[in-house]
Amino acid sequence: MIRQLNIRQLSEEREESLSPYAVKSKLSQGRLRYEELCPIRTAFQRDRDRIIHCKAFRRLKHKTQVFIAPLGDHYVTRLTHTLEVSQIARTISRALNLNEDLTEAIALGHDLGHTPFGHVGEDVLNELYHQGFRHNEQSLRVVDLLENEGQGLNLNWEVRDGILNHSKSRGDILGEGWGKVNTLEGEVCKIADIVAYINHDIGDAIRAGIITERDLPLSAVKSLGISHSQRINTMVSDIIDNSWAASGYDRIIVDNPTINMSPQILEAANVLREFLFERVYNVQSAQEEAKRAREVICRLYQHFTEHEDKLPPEYRAYSDDTERRVVDYIAGMTDQYALRLVEKLER
Repeated sequence: MIRQLNIRQLSEEREESLSPYAVKSKLSQGRLRYEELCPIRTAFQRDRDRIIHCKAFRRLKHKTQVFIAPLGDHYVTRLTHTLEVSQIARTISRALNLNEDLTEAIALGHDLGHTPFGHVGEDVLNELYHQGFRHNEQSLRVVDLLENEGQGLNLNWEVRDGILNHSKSRGDILGEGWGKVNTLEGEVCKIADIVAYINHDIGDAIRAGIITERDLPLSAVKSLGISHSQRINTMVSDIIDNSWAASGYDRIIVDNPTINMSPQILEAANVLREFLFERVYNVQSAQEEAKRAREVICRLYQHFTEHEDKLPPEYRAYSDDTERRVVDYIAGMTDQYALRLVEKLER
């Protein structure tokens, strides 16, 4: 037992060499409910492991990122997106001497509350539910309540904060409406999310024949690169260079260091993101698959609000509000499960 106790303590001691702006696990603001410390893992390592082992995480493999029910095997899913965000965020955090375990936990948990059928599903639930729906808020609800038979995962405050505040407005990257995460590790995850989806969504759109590499805005290509790996490397390197004060390596005290990008790379990233909205996201939302997805969500919502007794018993225990129960149930579905359920209702 003494040896085991030393494992966590040694990890916590190693964290003392992190940036002065990094969150140290032993100084976490803690969990919603008190728990004894793990003898081997730090607080944030434990959170990461809980997320990986939860049911909502497994279901991400069958949830749409952008393309609904694609025929190819190499399209991005919500799970592969999550793993890419985690890899990019860990790379940035390691370079900036931040807490990589906290970064990884936030990244792996940030989309646990995403609906089936990607943002189409999110938009429909937001229209139907009287209190509105945002996937980041649902992700927090998943880890706080819906997992573990109503007990939640009991994660630390910093992980929960990063999950809740990772979402962006439709506006420019780092622009008005960007919002704020209360840790640098959370800010790293927020910008890594952008880096990941801009680049893998380009790959998927090319794979689907919607665009070609020649269609990409020339100004963005000149700044970021033509290939997937070149663009990610350029953006990640730029984020590290322009956020260097957060690392603490220069031993210069800075008030409120930020995670940032240079004006040139930021402009190129925004141009590329706007291009995706115009040529890919808006087009996809008008496709027959998207229309069918909207019909499926609406049908399920109508059915279960009118027949609350048909909800699984555990969902009836999570809230006194029928619509809230229905939203929790639908948001947790995979694409295939939602489609199968509607097929049964239509027989």
